[in-house]
Amino acid sequence: MRPPDLEGIFRAAAVTGNLHAVDLDTGAQIGLRSDDPVILASVFKLPLLVELYRQAEAGLLDPAEPCHVEPGERTAGGTGLAAMLDAATLSLRDLAYLMIAVSDNAAADVVARRVGLDAVNAMLAKFGLADTYIEHDCRGMLAVLEADTGSMEGPLDPRTVGRLRVLDPAHANRSTAREMTRLLGMVWRDEAAGPQACAAVRRLLGLQVWPHRLASGFPYDDVVVSGKTGSLPTLRNEVGVVEYPDGGRYAVAVFTRSIGTAQLQPRADAAIGTAARAAIDHLRSL
Repeated sequence: MRPPDLEGIFRAAAVTGNLHAVDLDTGAQIGLRSDDPVILASVFKLPLLVELYRQAEAGLLDPAEPCHVEPGERTAGGTGLAAMLDAATLSLRDLAYLMIAVSDNAAADVVARRVGLDAVNAMLAKFGLADTYIEHDCRGMLAVLEADTGSMEGPLDPRTVGRLRVLDPAHANRSTAREMTRLLGMVWRDEAAGPQACAAVRRLLGLQVWPHRLASGFPYDDVVVSGKTGSLPTLRNEVGVVEYPDGGRYAVAVFTRSIGTAQLQPRADAAIGTAARAAIDHLRSL
């Protein structure tokens, strides 16, 4: 079977794209600019989640530890605690659920303070993911964005895009498509931590609610899609694992950058699912 025209899929959606997909059992793979640097945006919450459960496994923290979060202390965002008005107390693992299922920035930053970004980066280095590095938590990321734009309100001026540090891999949370599928593979093969910790990570990735990106390419009741999205101005990303009823399981990472600056870009969202499906169909045909 001829390789799919991944470049054409992205071009038709008015985006550029980076993709890597790998069969977790055979090692067969396909990619497009798989080793080029990409901006993680909220995909950085995946390695944060892995390190949380590694520390729980090592006895460094209790995932049931209660965390009290006051409204005035919360990082901004449109989902979960970030959008709520009242004080709340949740366990670390329930905060982790919110940061993955609905990409809650406030919950993620509570977890990040407890786990430590230095520990996350040490884990990534230990795993040999040399091109993956976490510079900021969500609050830091948003602060840099606001400093560069002058305001977080209203549409983004296209003339400012080129100077946004959150879109520059030299200054932002960064990785490659290939390294993200490597990390996912380690989680699915119980290599990132022990079986119980990896199962906890897989469970939360399976509870993500967004159906419009990766999951849109696999609209079947018997195909399980687990993943984590990420978004910033002009960026739409998702990494995840697709599992078929015949036992086939495939890690895929898709990162896109659009030409336009509109917040709503359904074609870019859909291209993630379309490209992932084309890549995995190719792997299943080998």
